[in-house]
Amino acid sequence: MATALFVCLHNAGRSQMSQALFERAAAGRHRALSAGTTPGDRVHPEVVDAMHELGIDLSGNVPRKLTRELAEEADVVVTMGCGDECPYIPGKRYIDWDLEDPKGRPLHEVRETRDEIERRVRELVAELDGSA
Repeated sequence: MATALFVCLHNAGRSQMSQALFERAAAGRHRALSAGTTPGDRVHPEVVDAMHELGIDLSGNVPRKLTRELAEEADVVVTMGCGDECPYIPGKRYIDWDLEDPKGRPLHEVRETRDEIERRVRELVAELDGSA
């Protein structure tokens, strides 16, 4: 079982969607975590709405701060817009996903980001399944 850590700036959009979609795609075969370098107060409402359309409820999720300890738990760290603020842990695999921050964007654009995350997450899960 591999652990994927999804990191963005506020842990209120991209990384929350990634964690939830990864957990659904992995169906217990792998584990997902998410965090932010400067966590927000709550998950962005437009993200909650877009995920609700897929039957995933993020309304009770609370953004959390990225710590070195959390990063050390991961086998793969997926970064999304946190740049140099993400800690580098030797021996960890890093992937950077260039995805637009959904904060304040119209729902149709958040859906596009969500769907792109879902595509990438499925590829990552398939890759992890093959290397297990």
